[in-house]
Amino acid sequence: MAATLTTDSPLVTPNPAGDVAAPFPSPPNILVRAQMTDAAVSPPPVKASPFHELEVLSVHHWTDQLFSFRIRRPEDFRFRSGEFVMIGLPGEDGGKPVLRAYSIASPSWDEELEFFSIKVPDGPLTSRLQKIQVGDTVLMGRKPTGTLVLDALTGGERLWLIGTGTGLAPWLSVARDPDTYSRFGQVIVCHTVRNVADLAYRDFFTSGIHEDPLVGDEAKAQLTYYPTVTREKFETPGRITDRIRSGDIFADLQLPIGFSPNSDRIMLCGSMAMIKETGELLETYGLKEGSNAEPGDYVLERAFVG
Repeated sequence: MAATLTTDSPLVTPNPAGDVAAPFPSPPNILVRAQMTDAAVSPPPVKASPFHELEVLSVHHWTDQLFSFRIRRPEDFRFRSGEFVMIGLPGEDGGKPVLRAYSIASPSWDEELEFFSIKVPDGPLTSRLQKIQVGDTVLMGRKPTGTLVLDALTGGERLWLIGTGTGLAPWLSVARDPDTYSRFGQVIVCHTVRNVADLAYRDFFTSGIHEDPLVGDEAKAQLTYYPTVTREKFETPGRITDRIRSGDIFADLQLPIGFSPNSDRIMLCGSMAMIKETGELLETYGLKEGSNAEPGDYVLERAFVG
């Protein structure tokens, strides 16, 4: 009986006697070669970007030198109030991204992320960043860090948040954190600028924060806002360091003259000159600098510009 060939049958050839010959054996390395070929042409795995690409939700220009903006917060982004993160824009003409460190001006619970920036006309980043509009995309690093956090301070009665210029940014975060008011009975936000118009967020600290859904009542009872202006007439004129040395700031706030290691805890952010001078002043009062690894009486962070 003759054999029947189907499409599923192995390759066979009839011999002259009419019998069906055995199938041709398949070379044993055909399958292996096919697998190797498939592996060779498979695209490499996509490397995760070190940055989030985030939509700009709002932009506010305070003056011709200061602006702030808010961006969408990634669902997996976690940070402590007071920390900073890298912010930037893609490089021009295919170049590398341009990034700078920015303190996060939002509390850790906020669904959006806010940043406060100076405008540097020839700055590699801010010369472009100041031109962003709603709907644009900015880059943000994935790992926040910093020492202007409650974890880096030991317990105390009074928390001083002392900043110059855009060094106010982390206080916008720390002052809206409920833990701040549970750890300290009094919170004093000090902001020193050159001109009155530079007192960005003044209305927020004098009244707006009282409407905050989480800390409004606590801020109204426990927070004091203390601005100073160096180049224009103002009710509290001069550099913050001068007002500390003279004792004016303590008199204005009806507090004992000087800082006490037993009750006062301080955070510093802003110009290098202010941080250095204030840090030296705090040491004369017996306060010790702290860190995440070893909490202390005061902590500091440099303002970030460029």
